Amino acid sequence: QVRLLESGGGSVQAGGSLSLSCVASGTVFSVDSMGWYRQVAGKQRELVTEIPNGGKTNYADSVKGRFTASRDIAKNTVSLQMSSLKPEDTGFYYCHTANLKMLPNTRGQDYWGQGTQVTVSP
Repeated sequence: QVRLLESGGGSVQAGGSLSLSCVASGTVFSVDSMGWYRQVAGKQRELVTEIPNGGKTNYADSVKGRFTASRDIAKNTVSLQMSSLKPEDTGFYYCHTANLKMLPNTRGQDYWGQGTQVTVSP
């Protein structure tokens, strides 16, 4: 069984900073990428950042230069440092793992965390 455990988030005024962390707990053999998505009520979930194995970190244009993601492959963790926050960054942030395999030579699947709220007031 695998669970994505998120921490961080909260409320801050515009211009402030928040951080998020996520760990994939349970039996994890490999993960192709880890990252963060966010969703606002009534809208589709959108990519914030994704860090692939051995590849370049991908950021949404709206967060480039303000958000910094990091990943520890050995520990199955991903973090997001958010700075210069704007009210439009408000939303539920979800940790995501792509093609996580619990055992070698098995089919992987994507996992999602339960989400953590980020609220940025003007």
